[in-house]
Amino acid sequence: MDWLRFESPGYWITFSVGFLLVAVWESWRPNRETMVPAGRRWTMHGLLLSTVMVVNTVLFPLSAVAAAISAQGNPWGVLSFASIPFPIRAVAGVLLLDFTKYATHWLYHHVAFLWPIHRVHHSDPDFDVSTGARFHPLEPVLVQAVDLGLILLLAPPPAAVLFAKLAGVASNFFEHANASTPAWAERILRAGIVTPDLHRIHHSQGIVEQNRNFGEIFTCWDRLFGTYKGQTAGGDKALVIGVSGYQDPRSLEMGEMLTQPFHKDRGSE
Repeated sequence: MDWLRFESPGYWITFSVGFLLVAVWESWRPNRETMVPAGRRWTMHGLLLSTVMVVNTVLFPLSAVAAAISAQGNPWGVLSFASIPFPIRAVAGVLLLDFTKYATHWLYHHVAFLWPIHRVHHSDPDFDVSTGARFHPLEPVLVQAVDLGLILLLAPPPAAVLFAKLAGVASNFFEHANASTPAWAERILRAGIVTPDLHRIHHSQGIVEQNRNFGEIFTCWDRLFGTYKGQTAGGDKALVIGVSGYQDPRSLEMGEMLTQPFHKDRGSE
């Protein structure tokens, strides 16, 4: 099957439907009141996302699915070997791609010159579906480079790559929802996937919480490497979102978001 022709429409359908569903959910059952109205937040974060997409397209004209297709048959691509049953190759491909997201996310928090870039995402004083679009244009460079390198090296099935990509888009909006799932659903979901309540802990102003819950889709990596945190001492409602020194509306200005990585950390002032 020509998976490449499904990549673009699949992305935009998942993006649009995922965003709208989460937006309706958090409007109907908000977890907390935001400092800045949704309309302004969505507009500014949408403009930032558009910039990210332009940069990504220029730097990486080869898409993830196109890379997977071109890598099929490579002698070093162990996940393309027909001797391995397709379900195993597909599951391994999805898990490996999700692990790379966990690993690169961890690096952005622990490598000194990478944190100021990722801080743009964390410096949002609010937490809602549009936070999932708040990334500095430089941030996806490392993520995309690692993803494409892994795909070209291991040659996972294109179907698995497409599924991982679409699941990542849906998960990104879901986990940034300004909403909470019912307690019974939360217990079930967090056993396998990242929920808004779990990811909100990662967006805490507290450094300990910021260095927990790095997973994008699955919680298994955090559990395996000891970075999982299911609850904070004061509970969800006591959680202060953002980064110290960035608790004012100017953090939402386009110029501020683009230049923030090159400024002195306000938290150290």
